[in-house]
Amino acid sequence: MQKLIAYPLSIIYYLLFGTTLVIFHVIQWICFNLFGYNAHKKSVDALCFFLVLNTYVLGTRYKITGREKLPANIPLIIAANHQSWYDITTIGWFLRKIHPKYVSKIELGRGIPSISYNLRHGGSVLIDRKDGKQAISAIRHLSEYIEIHRRSAVIFPEGTRSKTGKPRRFAENGLKILCKYAPSAYIVPITINNTWKMTKWGSFPLGIGNKIELTIHDLIPVNDTPFPQLFEKTEQVIIQALH
Repeated sequence: MQKLIAYPLSIIYYLLFGTTLVIFHVIQWICFNLFGYNAHKKSVDALCFFLVLNTYVLGTRYKITGREKLPANIPLIIAANHQSWYDITTIGWFLRKIHPKYVSKIELGRGIPSISYNLRHGGSVLIDRKDGKQAISAIRHLSEYIEIHRRSAVIFPEGTRSKTGKPRRFAENGLKILCKYAPSAYIVPITINNTWKMTKWGSFPLGIGNKIELTIHDLIPVNDTPFPQLFEKTEQVIIQALH
Protein backbone atom coordinates (compact mmCIF):
# COMPACT_ATOMS: atom_id res chain seq x y z
CA MET A 1 0.00 0.00 0.00
CA GLN A 2 2.80 2.40 0.89
CA LYS A 3 4.51 1.81 -2.45
CA LEU A 4 1.23 2.35 -4.29
CA ILE A 5 0.77 5.73 -2.60
CA ALA A 6 4.39 6.59 -3.41
CA TYR A 7 3.76 6.59 -7.19
CA PRO A 8 1.55 9.71 -7.46
CA LEU A 9 3.52 11.49 -4.73
CA SER A 10 6.77 10.81 -6.59
CA ILE A 11 5.32 12.25 -9.81
CA ILE A 12 4.37 15.44 -7.97
CA TYR A 13 7.80 15.56 -6.32
CA TYR A 14 9.69 15.20 -9.60
CA LEU A 15 7.62 17.95 -11.21
CA LEU A 16 8.50 20.27 -8.34
CA PHE A 17 12.13 19.10 -8.35
CA GLY A 18 12.61 19.68 -12.07
CA THR A 19 10.93 23.08 -11.97
CA THR A 20 13.10 24.14 -9.04
CA LEU A 21 16.31 23.16 -10.83
CA VAL A 22 15.41 25.00 -14.04
CA ILE A 23 14.31 28.21 -12.31
CA PHE A 24 17.32 28.36 -10.01
CA HIS A 25 19.75 27.66 -12.82
CA VAL A 26 18.75 31.02 -14.30
CA ILE A 27 18.76 32.72 -10.90
CA GLN A 28 22.24 31.38 -10.11
CA TRP A 29 23.62 32.55 -13.44
CA ILE A 30 22.30 36.08 -12.89
CA CYS A 31 23.54 36.24 -9.29
CA PHE A 32 27.01 34.88 -10.08
CA ASN A 33 27.68 36.88 -13.22
CA LEU A 34 26.15 40.19 -12.18
CA PHE A 35 26.56 40.33 -8.40
CA GLY A 36 29.34 37.92 -7.37
CA TYR A 37 29.89 35.32 -4.67
CA ASN A 38 27.62 36.58 -1.90
CA ALA A 39 24.59 36.87 -4.16
CA HIS A 40 25.32 33.49 -5.70
CA LYS A 41 25.63 31.95 -2.21
CA LYS A 42 22.19 33.30 -1.28
CA SER A 43 20.72 31.87 -4.47
CA VAL A 44 22.20 28.45 -3.65
CA ASP A 45 20.81 28.65 -0.11
CA ALA A 46 17.38 29.37 -1.58
CA LEU A 47 17.80 26.47 -4.03
CA CYS A 48 18.61 24.08 -1.17
CA PHE A 49 15.63 25.39 0.80
CA PHE A 50 13.23 24.56 -2.02
CA LEU A 51 14.87 21.19 -2.71
CA VAL A 52 14.34 20.26 0.94
CA LEU A 53 10.83 21.74 0.91
CA ASN A 54 9.92 19.61 -2.11
CA THR A 55 10.63 16.43 -0.15
CA TYR A 56 7.81 17.26 2.27
CA VAL A 57 5.47 16.14 -0.51
CA LEU A 58 6.85 12.65 0.19
CA GLY A 59 6.16 12.99 3.90
CA THR A 60 9.84 13.48 4.68
CA ARG A 61 10.81 14.92 8.07
CA TYR A 62 14.17 16.19 9.31
CA LYS A 63 15.96 16.08 12.64
CA ILE A 64 19.27 17.95 12.92
CA THR A 65 21.27 17.53 16.12
CA GLY A 66 24.36 19.49 17.13
CA ARG A 67 24.25 22.60 14.95
CA GLU A 68 25.24 24.69 17.96
CA LYS A 69 28.68 23.01 17.82
CA LEU A 70 29.55 24.66 14.51
CA PRO A 71 31.71 27.78 14.89
CA ALA A 72 31.66 30.65 12.42
CA ASN A 73 34.68 31.88 10.46
CA ILE A 74 36.79 28.77 11.07
CA PRO A 75 37.77 26.32 8.30
CA LEU A 76 35.87 23.07 8.76
CA ILE A 77 36.20 19.66 7.14
CA ILE A 78 32.90 17.83 7.21
CA ALA A 79 33.33 14.06 6.97
CA ALA A 80 30.08 12.11 6.67
CA ASN A 81 28.77 8.73 5.63
CA HIS A 82 27.03 8.73 2.26
CA GLN A 83 23.63 7.20 1.57
CA SER A 84 22.02 9.20 -1.23
CA TRP A 85 21.73 12.49 -3.11
CA TYR A 86 19.59 13.76 -0.23
CA ASP A 87 22.69 13.90 1.99
CA ILE A 88 23.84 16.87 -0.07
CA THR A 89 20.60 18.83 -0.04
CA THR A 90 20.22 18.27 3.71
CA ILE A 91 23.74 19.53 4.43
CA GLY A 92 23.35 22.36 1.93
CA TRP A 93 20.28 23.81 3.63
CA PHE A 94 20.67 23.03 7.32
CA LEU A 95 24.41 23.83 7.44
CA ARG A 96 24.29 26.79 5.08
CA LYS A 97 25.86 29.19 7.58
CA ILE A 98 29.26 27.45 7.24
CA HIS A 99 29.34 27.71 3.42
CA PRO A 100 29.68 23.99 2.56
CA LYS A 101 31.72 23.15 -0.55
CA TYR A 102 31.84 19.61 -1.91
CA VAL A 103 34.31 17.08 -3.17
CA SER A 104 32.23 15.72 -6.03
CA LYS A 105 32.76 13.34 -8.92
CA ILE A 106 33.48 15.02 -12.22
CA GLU A 107 30.44 13.49 -13.96
CA LEU A 108 28.14 15.77 -11.94
CA GLY A 109 29.78 18.88 -13.37
CA ARG A 110 27.74 18.73 -16.58
CA GLY A 111 24.15 18.16 -17.61
CA ILE A 112 22.19 18.84 -14.40
CA PRO A 113 20.51 22.25 -14.20
CA SER A 114 21.46 24.24 -11.07
CA ILE A 115 23.47 21.39 -9.54
CA SER A 116 26.22 21.30 -12.15
CA TYR A 117 26.40 25.09 -12.27
CA ASN A 118 26.85 25.36 -8.51
CA LEU A 119 29.52 22.65 -8.46
CA ARG A 120 31.48 24.46 -11.16
CA HIS A 121 31.14 28.01 -9.83
CA GLY A 122 30.30 27.82 -6.12
CA GLY A 123 33.69 26.78 -4.73
CA SER A 124 33.30 22.99 -4.87
CA VAL A 125 35.76 20.77 -6.74
CA LEU A 126 35.17 18.02 -9.27
CA ILE A 127 37.45 14.99 -9.17
CA ASP A 128 38.12 12.32 -11.75
CA ARG A 129 38.28 9.10 -9.76
CA LYS A 130 40.20 7.48 -12.63
CA ASP A 131 42.90 10.17 -12.48
CA GLY A 132 44.59 10.17 -9.09
CA LYS A 133 46.84 13.14 -9.87
CA GLN A 134 43.92 15.33 -10.90
CA ALA A 135 41.90 14.29 -7.83
CA ILE A 136 44.75 15.10 -5.43
CA SER A 137 45.30 18.50 -7.06
CA ALA A 138 41.58 19.38 -6.88
CA ILE A 139 41.24 18.38 -3.23
CA ARG A 140 44.38 20.32 -2.34
CA HIS A 141 42.86 23.37 -4.04
CA LEU A 142 39.70 23.00 -1.94
CA SER A 143 41.66 22.66 1.31
CA GLU A 144 43.64 25.81 0.53
CA TYR A 145 40.39 27.57 -0.36
CA ILE A 146 38.71 26.82 2.98
CA GLU A 147 41.88 27.72 4.85
CA ILE A 148 41.96 31.17 3.24
CA HIS A 149 38.24 31.94 3.19
CA ARG A 150 37.24 30.23 6.48
CA ARG A 151 34.59 28.03 4.88
CA SER A 152 33.88 24.31 4.95
CA ALA A 153 34.68 21.32 2.77
CA VAL A 154 32.36 18.32 2.63
CA ILE A 155 33.80 14.91 1.84
CA PHE A 156 32.21 11.48 1.86
CA PRO A 157 35.13 9.13 2.63
CA GLU A 158 33.13 6.09 1.49
CA GLY A 159 33.39 7.47 -2.03
CA THR A 160 30.32 5.62 -3.29
CA ARG A 161 26.99 5.90 -1.55
CA SER A 162 25.60 2.99 0.43
CA LYS A 163 22.23 1.98 -0.98
CA THR A 164 21.25 -0.01 2.12
CA GLY A 165 22.50 2.28 4.89
CA LYS A 166 25.30 -0.15 5.76
CA PRO A 167 28.56 1.85 5.70
CA ARG A 168 31.35 1.07 3.27
CA ARG A 169 35.00 1.20 4.25
CA PHE A 170 36.28 4.76 4.57
CA ALA A 171 39.17 5.81 2.31
CA GLU A 172 41.95 7.93 3.77
CA ASN A 173 43.43 9.89 0.86
CA GLY A 174 40.92 12.69 0.34
CA LEU A 175 40.55 13.45 4.03
CA LYS A 176 44.32 13.31 4.51
CA ILE A 177 44.93 15.92 1.80
CA LEU A 178 42.26 18.22 3.24
CA CYS A 179 43.87 18.01 6.68
CA LYS A 180 47.38 18.55 5.33
CA TYR A 181 46.64 21.77 3.47
CA ALA A 182 44.09 23.23 5.90
CA PRO A 183 46.08 22.90 9.14
CA SER A 184 43.91 25.29 11.15
CA ALA A 185 40.73 23.38 10.30
CA TYR A 186 38.57 21.20 12.49
CA ILE A 187 37.14 17.86 11.43
CA VAL A 188 33.36 17.72 11.84
CA PRO A 189 32.18 14.09 11.89
CA ILE A 190 28.54 13.84 10.80
CA THR A 191 26.33 10.78 10.84
CA ILE A 192 23.50 10.69 8.30
CA ASN A 193 20.63 8.29 8.89
CA ASN A 194 17.76 7.21 6.64
CA THR A 195 18.45 9.10 3.41
CA TRP A 196 19.01 5.71 1.75
CA LYS A 197 15.32 4.97 2.37
CA MET A 198 14.40 7.74 -0.06
CA THR A 199 15.66 5.54 -2.89
CA LYS A 200 15.01 2.10 -1.41
CA TRP A 201 12.84 1.27 -4.44
CA GLY A 202 15.20 3.00 -6.85
CA SER A 203 14.62 6.40 -8.39
CA PHE A 204 10.89 5.72 -8.92
CA PRO A 205 8.86 5.59 -6.87
CA LEU A 206 10.68 7.31 -4.06
CA GLY A 207 10.37 6.28 -0.43
CA ILE A 208 7.75 8.11 1.59
CA GLY A 209 7.30 8.98 5.26
CA ASN A 210 11.01 8.92 6.13
CA LYS A 211 12.72 10.79 8.95
CA ILE A 212 16.16 12.00 7.86
CA GLU A 213 18.54 12.53 10.76
CA LEU A 214 21.78 14.48 10.78
CA THR A 215 23.94 14.13 13.88
CA ILE A 216 26.84 16.56 14.23
CA HIS A 217 29.52 15.20 16.56
CA ASP A 218 32.19 17.01 18.56
CA LEU A 219 34.80 18.77 16.48
CA ILE A 220 38.35 17.40 16.27
CA PRO A 221 41.22 19.87 15.71
CA VAL A 222 43.41 18.82 12.81
CA ASN A 223 46.63 20.15 14.33
CA ASP A 224 46.29 18.41 17.70
CA THR A 225 45.87 14.84 16.47
CA PRO A 226 48.13 12.64 14.29
CA PHE A 227 46.25 11.76 11.13
CA PRO A 228 45.99 7.96 11.72
CA GLN A 229 44.25 8.53 15.06
CA LEU A 230 42.17 11.37 13.67
CA PHE A 231 40.98 9.21 10.78
CA GLU A 232 40.16 6.24 13.00
CA LYS A 233 38.29 8.39 15.51
CA THR A 234 36.31 10.13 12.77
CA GLU A 235 35.23 6.86 11.18
CA GLN A 236 34.29 5.24 14.49
CA VAL A 237 32.27 8.21 15.71
CA ILE A 238 30.29 8.34 12.46
CA ILE A 239 29.59 4.61 12.28
CA GLN A 240 28.65 4.22 15.94
CA ALA A 241 25.76 6.65 15.52
CA LEU A 242 24.24 4.80 12.54
CA HIS A 243 20.88 3.20 13.18
